[in-house]
Amino acid sequence: MKTQVKALPLPRFYDAAHAGQFGYNPDAGKLQVEAQGWRAANDVSMSATDTFNLHLLLIDVQKDFCFPEGSLYVAGRSGRGAVDDSRRIAEFIYRNLGALTNVTATLDTHFAYQIFFPSFWVDQDDQPLTPYREVTREQIERGQARPNPAMAKWLCGGNYPWLLKQVKYYCEELERAGKYTLYLWPPHCLLGSDGHALAGVVQEARLFHSFARGVQSWAEVKGGNPLTENYSVLRPEVLGRHDGQPLAQRNTQFLKTLLTADAVVIAGQAASHCVKSSIDDLLGEIVAQDAALARKVYLLTDCMSAVTVPDGKGGFAADFTPQAEASLQRFADAGMHLVKSTDPLASWPDLRIA
Repeated sequence: MKTQVKALPLPRFYDAAHAGQFGYNPDAGKLQVEAQGWRAANDVSMSATDTFNLHLLLIDVQKDFCFPEGSLYVAGRSGRGAVDDSRRIAEFIYRNLGALTNVTATLDTHFAYQIFFPSFWVDQDDQPLTPYREVTREQIERGQARPNPAMAKWLCGGNYPWLLKQVKYYCEELERAGKYTLYLWPPHCLLGSDGHALAGVVQEARLFHSFARGVQSWAEVKGGNPLTENYSVLRPEVLGRHDGQPLAQRNTQFLKTLLTADAVVIAGQAASHCVKSSIDDLLGEIVAQDAALARKVYLLTDCMSAVTVPDGKGGFAADFTPQAEASLQRFADAGMHLVKSTDPLASWPDLRIA
């Protein structure tokens, strides 16, 4: 059977207003029933029969990022950033459900103490550091920032000197790579919290896709190692320890999944951080194998926003929009395609669905 490329109608249960409701939680049982009738009414085939593997990667579309009630809302410059992105993502899935072979959602997954949380650090007066600031090796050497001694027993067997060496090394590695300086975020996506869950309107769409097309609701968990950031779904920011031992590893299996798909579509949060890092790592692997593979990657530019931090005076204490825009241009220059969720698949360049 041929992959279905025609635009499909939105299901009757879909309500765009749910994109702005933190507490919205779809009923999976009802979705399964709805999917059966909708599949028959729209002549949608099972995913296993697709002749073209179109893989949608949704990065960190979680409540802490997607709502003003979340602890790290990705508002963009408009203030509505991730809310509108989630709505467009859901509608993209419904309209193109017959063409989307697989949908994978990543889940940023953290615990109370992580190297990028204020709880991990104390200052020279043993007071916790504040979020939305950088930590550098120089600050550690001066004693302005140091690991919280309370962590030493469970994190490294009580060997605090080892921990101090490790965090210095970590900051060195980040600075050497030139991608990021260690940045402290407020606690977010804590495992077990409401903020860890996917935005309800997106969860609803991905489950409906699974039930309608008979394919698993794939997910990739990232970010649980307390000693490294993990913006990208494909690898942590730092892989090694100061003593030469491994700290973490690349997600080689999922990388293979993406590279063997016929086309990959990427959306999610935030364009300036986890989306950017994931695409960076994917592009690095593509360049190492065959630069032409970049042409099979499509970035939904209207389904991602940049991190902004309001200053309380109508402006921004931090605005990562320029970094996000520069990255998108760099990805386009490498051969990836910048598209919108409302563009018909038939109009996408290089997308040769049989």
